[in-house]
Amino acid sequence: MIVFGWAVFLASRSLGQGLQLTLEEHIARFLGTGGAAATMGNSCICRDDSGAEDSVDAQQQQADNRAVPTADVRSQPRDPVRPPRRGRGPHEPRRKKQNVDGLVLDTLAVIRTLVDNDQEPPYSMITLHEMAETDEGWLDVVQSLIRVIPLEDPLGPAVITLLLDECPLPTKDALQKLTEILNLNGEVACQDSSHPAKHRNTSAVLGCLAEKLAGPASIGLLSPGILEYLLQCLKLQSHPTVMLFALIALEKFAQTSENKLTISESSISDRLVTLESWTDDPDYLKRQVGFCAQWSLDNLFLKEGRQLTYEKVDLNSIKAMLNSNDVSEYLKISPHGLEARCDASSFESVRCTFCVDAGVWYYEVTVVTSGVMQIGWATRDSKFLNHEGYGIGDDEYSCAYDGCRQLIWYNARSKPHLHPCWKEGDTVGFLLDLNEKQMIFFLNGIQLPPEKQVFSSTVSGFFAAASFMSYQQCEFNFGAKPFKYPPSMKFSTFNDYAFLTAEEKIILPRHRRLALLKQVSIRENCCSLCCDEVADTQLKPCGHSDLCMDCALQLETCPLCRKEIVTRVRQISHIS
Repeated sequence: MIVFGWAVFLASRSLGQGLQLTLEEHIARFLGTGGAAATMGNSCICRDDSGAEDSVDAQQQQADNRAVPTADVRSQPRDPVRPPRRGRGPHEPRRKKQNVDGLVLDTLAVIRTLVDNDQEPPYSMITLHEMAETDEGWLDVVQSLIRVIPLEDPLGPAVITLLLDECPLPTKDALQKLTEILNLNGEVACQDSSHPAKHRNTSAVLGCLAEKLAGPASIGLLSPGILEYLLQCLKLQSHPTVMLFALIALEKFAQTSENKLTISESSISDRLVTLESWTDDPDYLKRQVGFCAQWSLDNLFLKEGRQLTYEKVDLNSIKAMLNSNDVSEYLKISPHGLEARCDASSFESVRCTFCVDAGVWYYEVTVVTSGVMQIGWATRDSKFLNHEGYGIGDDEYSCAYDGCRQLIWYNARSKPHLHPCWKEGDTVGFLLDLNEKQMIFFLNGIQLPPEKQVFSSTVSGFFAAASFMSYQQCEFNFGAKPFKYPPSMKFSTFNDYAFLTAEEKIILPRHRRLALLKQVSIRENCCSLCCDEVADTQLKPCGHSDLCMDCALQLETCPLCRKEIVTRVRQISHIS
């Protein structure tokens, strides 16, 4: 995806268990910035109260504000990408609180334009980060996200997640104050039913906080009032996007076992059974709700007597599907293996089970959501590193089509294409011609000029593949049903040549998969990543040696210490 050569690092706040991610690393996790090696150091606990330091700073700010007049920036045009400021001087007032709405909207406007390695972080994001360093500022930012993000923007919820993920973690006092300000309950959900944007944004905020916080903090946030509010939003009279994000928030709260039990006891599964019928609805918003409802019923909120979807889905005509065995737990794949969705804050990728080495091949994708996805072709050498931000088009072994920002991606560089922005229901076609060494992308049957860059690095071993920003979903057609816009030239389909056994077609729910993993015995000297091969490789210069060579070759930083890998040395004595 995009590689930002951003040299600006926000001051990290000590959290006891590590340092919070820098702005560059947050963007990398979220948008798939392959050039930034993001870490998993985003601690899942509330940050300590800043106490006297914030109090003294606030007093100094009040004195400074009285002494230094500030112009009303609303009378001036905003520049969302002006050079970022490296910090606030000792006598410089903080930004005026009333500007927060404009900064949020600036971030929403500029986020789809961040496509150049040399671009600096958006000024608006840095300013919001500075504001959120105090409890009062953090509350202002959260309330603004709820207030001003429009319902119709396809990147709205994703920007909420990005901004909250990038801002400092809230203190316990800030969380309590937010709960008091929102004062959520079932009655509030009914009273404000004519304002779906407010409800959608509120649920997106709650879901993001539930994902960031762990244990007692997450349990404390899911008060009886908030649970009642989210459940009320699932009722059929609610706007479908409100239902969708309320359900996603409940999923994220259920990552904590005590919350999962609390939510399950609310009879949520009865409501989800009704919503599950929307999985094939022609309304693409309802289809998303149906997809998430079915996934939750299969993976989280089980209903007694309900048959799991994978046990009843008809897979007889499907011979190629999305590979559920080499994706992270954050990507949701449908039981028939042809539809995928990401609701996490990381950049998730998936590829097809079938690989091609020669000939002409074609597949199609139906766009269910119109946000940022990078879909195209990858090879065996492509990197799928969700938290480091590597996705399709982020290396020299893959090429991707981005219909939201109207870009073609190759080797983490982009170039514009002439198709209009894709929208829900559009069909994107992907032709791979290994005879002529070219790729051709189609939107609703209209083709772009061929792409040939990837063939300078590789000429075989291609998979259909895709990467997803938060809250994005699409459906693949590998030839199990007729194509909507087949190209004029002769081509082959994966479904005509691939083969999967009955067992290989099964996409198990998480609880079933975990039960099987518990029965598997793992050798003491096996690789800590794949758990299949012998850990026979030492990484230099850090010296860690818990990996096999196959896994080590796919990494650029050590997964234990995050140091850059210079060389990989096979330890002959470890080979059995």
